[in-house]
Amino acid sequence: MNKRKIVKRLIYFGLPLTLVVLAGAVIVTYFWQMRLQKPEEINMAYHQMTAGMSSMINMTDMDGKEHMGGMGNPSSEEGAVSCSSITTPESSAPIRKFDLTAARTTLKLDNGKTVDAWTFNGISPGPELRVTEGDQIVVTLHNKDIEDGVTIHWHGITVPCSQDGIAGVTQDAVPPGEQFTYTFIATTPGTYWYHSHQMSSIQVSKGLLGALIIEPKNGSESGTSTSEATALYQQLGSSMLVNGSERGWTIPAKPGEQVRLRLINSGNETMEFGVDGAPFRVLAMDGHDLHEPGLLERTIVPIGAGQRYDLLIQVPGAGKVVVSSPSAKGLPITIGSGNQPQHNEDGQLFSFLDYGTPLPDDPVLQAKPDRHFELKLGQTLFTKSINGKSFHDIPPMTVKEGDHVIITVSSEGGGDHPFHLHGHVFRVLRKNGEALQGSPVYLDTLLTKKGETYELYLEADNPGLWMIHCHNLKHASMGMSMMLNYEGITTSYRVGTKSGNLPDL
Repeated sequence: MNKRKIVKRLIYFGLPLTLVVLAGAVIVTYFWQMRLQKPEEINMAYHQMTAGMSSMINMTDMDGKEHMGGMGNPSSEEGAVSCSSITTPESSAPIRKFDLTAARTTLKLDNGKTVDAWTFNGISPGPELRVTEGDQIVVTLHNKDIEDGVTIHWHGITVPCSQDGIAGVTQDAVPPGEQFTYTFIATTPGTYWYHSHQMSSIQVSKGLLGALIIEPKNGSESGTSTSEATALYQQLGSSMLVNGSERGWTIPAKPGEQVRLRLINSGNETMEFGVDGAPFRVLAMDGHDLHEPGLLERTIVPIGAGQRYDLLIQVPGAGKVVVSSPSAKGLPITIGSGNQPQHNEDGQLFSFLDYGTPLPDDPVLQAKPDRHFELKLGQTLFTKSINGKSFHDIPPMTVKEGDHVIITVSSEGGGDHPFHLHGHVFRVLRKNGEALQGSPVYLDTLLTKKGETYELYLEADNPGLWMIHCHNLKHASMGMSMMLNYEGITTSYRVGTKSGNLPDL
């Protein structure tokens, strides 16, 4: 057999065989990486034991020692406290009661189109819950017919561990025909929202979400007499909506009137908003007021998935104001009436690095951190990852109550990653090594883009078991989800197919 025939045979048989082997390797890698998406049973208070000691990368205390808190045998924990026992203390605060019923519904949109949706009280978004600072909120969730169960997570609100609404961590998903009552105090005025955290990437896109507004006890948050409106943007299946409409939203307002516009991005993608027709101020981010916010013009405001921005806009003497985003074409927010303002195609991106003014004698800048964690957000072949690992293979950040914690978050790619922490707010100290020069910025969700690094400060003041995840919920469902666990806190609930609790699916 001559060499030419040998080469031909190698090409004829070898190339297809190589392709088959490569395809097989890809398939095996896919199923190996995605096997963690639906585990049989995981205890999220102790799952780091299955992750292995060697995976505690870049998680150290401030003395440089590798942090292994909580690595012991759960059965040997003495004096452990169950998450379910951490509840709202008895209070004489005014009680505001709400009932929310989750059900399958056929919605007729205002453009005549019908959508099969999952709703609270027959609508999506669900009812806006509006309360006053200091109120005791009591919400009873009823599940009519959502087969996989449902929960409610109170996005951005600091609640006791048992009330966080995380299937398999703080409760079991509520099955059809059953109910669950949440009780917590409305502590901080601002703009928040609620959504299911059972199979969240599916159930939120189906419509199980709504706005929650906490009004200040003593007048307007902005300190002036203003009207206000809430605009919740959502992706309901293939339809982009604002307040349930496919036609935009109009806010009546008189010339000279100030309007506090509460923008909520409940979708998965970053939205960039422009304001045409008037200058504006960013009053608050994620429900927390900024200190002495300045006037902005020709400025584009990027709002990450899960984030909220409050804008203060004064209606001009003639003409109206239009707030819009290219991500939601045909869904402008129109404030006032009159002539259409000129649309500004470009503008500088809003930056909180030097916006507003700093606080005098800022105590946070004097705090000495007890622990430092480093989180690198990225992706593997088929999953989204934190420090190269996904799902419950990611070791938790373990803290003690009273710790002052520094978290360094960097994005290595794989799209925008809105970094969301449950049960707490954190303060942004630095971006790409540059300290913030303006107002203190407190968030529960931080938009991160490729190549960016942020230094965050956290006070560990709310004992519990708390999820941390990308609020592009598709990314969370692909593995970008981990835990912040307090030492000595346990749970009797389990994540996995055995219980049916799958919070991030």
